[in-house]
Amino acid sequence: MTSLSTAIDPLSWSELEALAEFPVDPVNGSTNAQARLRLFGHAEADVRVTLYRDNHAWCPYCQKVWLWLEEKQIPYRIEKVTMFCYGEKESWYKRKVPSGMLPAIVLDDRIITESDDILLALEQAFGVLGLGMKHPAVLPLRYLERLLFRSWCAWLCYPSSSARQEQGNRDQFVSVVAKVETALGATSGPYFLDEFGTADVIFTPYVERMNASLYYYKGYSLREANPRLAGWFAAMESRPTYRGTQSDFHTHVHDLPPQMGGCWENGEPQMELNKARVDNGPWNGLPDVTYPEPETSRAEALYRVIRHRANIIRVNPADDRLMDEALRCALTNLMTGQVCTPPSGSDVALRYLRDRINVPRDMSIYAAKRLREALEETAALVGDRQGQPIPVQHRRDQNPADFAKR
Repeated sequence: MTSLSTAIDPLSWSELEALAEFPVDPVNGSTNAQARLRLFGHAEADVRVTLYRDNHAWCPYCQKVWLWLEEKQIPYRIEKVTMFCYGEKESWYKRKVPSGMLPAIVLDDRIITESDDILLALEQAFGVLGLGMKHPAVLPLRYLERLLFRSWCAWLCYPSSSARQEQGNRDQFVSVVAKVETALGATSGPYFLDEFGTADVIFTPYVERMNASLYYYKGYSLREANPRLAGWFAAMESRPTYRGTQSDFHTHVHDLPPQMGGCWENGEPQMELNKARVDNGPWNGLPDVTYPEPETSRAEALYRVIRHRANIIRVNPADDRLMDEALRCALTNLMTGQVCTPPSGSDVALRYLRDRINVPRDMSIYAAKRLREALEETAALVGDRQGQPIPVQHRRDQNPADFAKR
């Protein structure tokens, strides 16, 4: 909460840097989106796998392979590639993978695409995770995941011509979710089978995106409406591997439209309330995460902003000097909880940044919530104007070339 005391001057960058104590080990530490190499205590000479995934951690199929490698602790390298919806795909990657498809891996000098084929190849090379892709207990769950995916797309990605059609699409999705609830209820634990494994990895990416998109575009809270899925989410969040790949509602609802070809709002009152909250806060308490907030969330947010502050300021539509001061005001609020009034006219600049924090590419989920909160509280001190709207046909506003090393 922001203090009601007299406003203070913004901290300098050097003063902020002194507060940014967030020790990280991207190579051997917890799962993180920033790593280029993961060793899990092995020698680099042990690496047999290179994973090609998207820069932004938006690709659900990349998340599936990423999570599998992390759970099995297979040493691997990471090469990050541009998805078409936020920039031009690199020519070096198209020479390697002419289709441009993501994800891809190189395993012992062999290129493999298609996430299911990748998992099958990884199982053959390193063994299964729980039960494997072709196990008789896993195959029907793989089919159920695809059935759930199709019913989600039918509801989310096509406009309804009538209230009756909208209700029918909702009912169809809910009926498939009931099958998922039944599948989860068939075991004594929270996972799809008796122990965590491949089936859970396969469900993770799109169930996470369903939870976000239906809350925002349809007013339906998947996690809150289905107790066994809620228990599954909670169990997944107990795993540091999943926490490192997990995104938040705000990121997903705005990265999905160009990937899915559109996401359609139903205009119902609950949907409007949910949409306003995801876009404008408060972000704490949304049903996108329930594990306890780490004590390091603010320090992580500060550390990540400082690391990229020059580019953050440069790509913001506002004047650089105005944005520099406004950003320091927001970060001062983040770390001290005190009011720090930014320059006049900086409400637009701060909300532009607020809307473009990307989880987990930039930082983990709680760090992003705290940073959005500080940016919004600081912006509200000088106005209610919003930043440039987030595009829905593409996400070139998130072009990774803007953050390339210069």
